[in-house]
Amino acid sequence: MSDTQARERITVYSDYVCPFCYLGRQSLARYQAEREDPLEIDWRPFDLRAGKRGPDGDIDHSADDGKDEAYYEQARENVRRLSEKYDVDLAQEIATDVDSRPAQAASYRVREVEPYETWLAFDEAVFEALWIDGRDVGDAAVLADCAEAAGLDPAVVREALDDESLFARVDDLFRTAQQRGVTGVPTFAYDGHAARGAVPPEQLRRLVEG
Repeated sequence: MSDTQARERITVYSDYVCPFCYLGRQSLARYQAEREDPLEIDWRPFDLRAGKRGPDGDIDHSADDGKDEAYYEQARENVRRLSEKYDVDLAQEIATDVDSRPAQAASYRVREVEPYETWLAFDEAVFEALWIDGRDVGDAAVLADCAEAAGLDPAVVREALDDESLFARVDDLFRTAQQRGVTGVPTFAYDGHAARGAVPPEQLRRLVEG
């Protein structure tokens, strides 16, 4: 068994356009730093824009998803609170105009063909491009830059974005997550138990270590 196969793993359902997913990863990083043994992320894509996505895969921003201005103001307030808690200076508090489906497809391809550490570097680069640099991770050029930042040939991303079957597989993974009862992100799952939201490191420790 290889070192990667032997690592303990925590399943993380997330969407790049979710600020709480980025902040939750800051919490997870703090917990990981406290551990003696490495804890690998078993990432599962989730599509927060699915309810507004048309048959062609594009988002209809005029579609009613039941989220009004009061909802977004509360979300912004929570993002500000958690940003301060985890000492993160975000470029924006929400990203409702960004479609992460291309980023999720590219990330899934990288995870398929590259070592875990390379995927993790790409994954972190995508999160940082959106939440730290304020860039649109639905843009192929931005994703190519993320690939380069992770030490990847940008051609990997370009080929992924041209692969319709890859997008279909990512959509299937999202539907599987829903069937398993995942209703929001981030959701951290371990050994039949789960924690939802950008929970603190001590809650992740309880989840994994009981």
